[in-house]
Amino acid sequence: MSHTSPAIILDDVSISHAGTDEPTLSHANAMIEEGDLALVVGRTGTGKSTLLSVLNGLMPHFSGGTVSGEVIVAGRRTSTCRPRDLADVVGVVGQNPLAGFVTDTVEDEIAYGMEQLGISPSIMRKRVEETLDLMGIAELRSRPLLDLSGGQQQRVAIAAVLAAQPRILVLDEPTSALDPTAAQDVLASITTLVNEVGLTVVLAEHRLERVMHAADTILWLPGDGRLVQADPSSVLAQADVVPPLSALARELALPRVPLSVRQARRTIGPQPGLSATSTPTEAMTWASDGSHDVLRTTKLTVRYGDLTAVDHLDVVFQSGTVSALMGRNGAGKSSLMWALQGATPSSGTVSVLDQEASPDDRRPPRFASWVDPRTVDAKVARRLVTLVPQSAADLLYLPTVAAECHQADMESEVPPGTTTQILTSLGAHLPGGRNPRDLSEGQRLALVLAIQLSARPDVVLLDEPTRGLDYTMKAQLGRIVRQIAEGEGTCHRAAVIISTHDVEFAAATTDRTLVMA
Repeated sequence: MSHTSPAIILDDVSISHAGTDEPTLSHANAMIEEGDLALVVGRTGTGKSTLLSVLNGLMPHFSGGTVSGEVIVAGRRTSTCRPRDLADVVGVVGQNPLAGFVTDTVEDEIAYGMEQLGISPSIMRKRVEETLDLMGIAELRSRPLLDLSGGQQQRVAIAAVLAAQPRILVLDEPTSALDPTAAQDVLASITTLVNEVGLTVVLAEHRLERVMHAADTILWLPGDGRLVQADPSSVLAQADVVPPLSALARELALPRVPLSVRQARRTIGPQPGLSATSTPTEAMTWASDGSHDVLRTTKLTVRYGDLTAVDHLDVVFQSGTVSALMGRNGAGKSSLMWALQGATPSSGTVSVLDQEASPDDRRPPRFASWVDPRTVDAKVARRLVTLVPQSAADLLYLPTVAAECHQADMESEVPPGTTTQILTSLGAHLPGGRNPRDLSEGQRLALVLAIQLSARPDVVLLDEPTRGLDYTMKAQLGRIVRQIAEGEGTCHRAAVIISTHDVEFAAATTDRTLVMA
C-alpha cells in the first residue's frame, strides 16, 4: 500500500459545459495513487476529454463551463491554480497535437516547454537528446512540424511534454494516429516511465486491448454522469464498450475478465472441437455491381523539398467501392489524400469523372468528362471529391452545431435541415446549441462528415476516421461507409477512400487495401 499522498483526488466533482443543462459528470469521486497508470474509458462523447481537461485546470479556467467539488492534483487545488500554475507537475497531450505546437521545428518544440519553466540550457540539451531517443524521432529533429505526418506529430507532442519531466502525464488518445508498431513503441515507453521512473499517467484510449493489461486502475464513464473506478477486470466485466477479448470472456461467462490473450488461454483451457486447423468463418464480402471508374491518377508525385511523399503513382478508384490506404507513419498516406482532393501542389495528374448530368448513380453519364479538381471552382470541386481530414475540427468555425448545419445546407444548395438529417442518420444526436469545440473527437467527425456529405460528392476521402471512436461507433462508421459507397437510402453512390492504421476496421469495411511503403 502506498504511504505517499495520492497524485490525483476527485472529491464530489460535477462538471457542466456552458450552454448545457445536463452535467457531463455528477458528484464523482476517484483517487489515483502516485505511480499508477489510470485508464479512462467510455463511449465516444461520455466526457473523457472533459475529465482530462479538468486535471490541469483548462476547464473551467480556459474553456469555460463549471466545475464544483474538489480536484486536487499533486497537492494543488485546480480551483485556485490556473493551468500555468500546474505546468511544472502536469503535462498534457491532447487529441490534436498540431493545435498545441508553438514553434516551427521538432527540436525547438521539445525545448520550448523547458524554456518556459526556466530550466538551464545544459540540462535542456541533455533532455532533448534523451527524449528524441526515447520516442524514436531523432531523425526528425530538424524537420518542420507542419511537414510531419499526423502520427509523427503525435510522437513529437508526447516528447515535448516528457522533456519537462512532469510528475503526472495526461494523455488523450495518444496512439490514435499511430501505426500499430509505432503505437506499441509509444505505449512501451509510457509503461516504462510508470514502472521504472514512477510517473503517474492518466490515459484516455479507445483501443483498450493495447493498454488494459498495463493499467492499475480504470475510470469508467457510463455516460449518465457517473464515474466508476475499479480494477481493470471488474470494470471490463460491466462496461458497455469493451475490446473483443473482454466481450468473448463475457460471452463465455468467465469468472474474471482476462486482460491479455495469454490470461484468456489459461482461463479457458483446451476446448474440444477447437484447434488451430479449424475452418474459419467465411469472410463477409461486399457487392459492387455497376461500379465504374470515378477517380484516377497518372504518375502522381508529391514532394516536400528533397522528400518524396508520393512517387509516380498510377491508381484507379471505382464508384461503389471502399479502398483502404495503409502504411507506416510518414509513408505518404495523408499527402496522397490531399493530392487527390487537389489541395497539394504535385506533378502528374488527378482526374475525377464529372457525372452531374447522370440521372443514375450506378451508370456513368453519356456525356461525362474527366476534370482535375484543382482546375474547377471550390463549389464544383466539393461536389466531385471531398476530404474529411485527420483534424476534423479544422473545418468547423461557427459557434453552434445548428449554425454549421445551416451553413452547409446553404453552401450545398440543399433543403434546410438536410445536413441535420444526415447527422442524425450517422447516429450523432447533438444539441443544436452545442459549441463544436465542446464536442468529442468522434462527435466532431460525425458533424464534419455530415457537412461534407451534404454536397453529394462522387469521391469521399476519410483521413484516419476512426480516431477517437469507440468500438461501437467504429462498427457504426463501417456501416455508414458502406451505405455511402453503395448509395443506399439517401446517400449518393461514391468511391470511398480511407487512410487508416486500424487493421480491424479496414478488414471489416473495405474492398481492397493499398499499402504505401
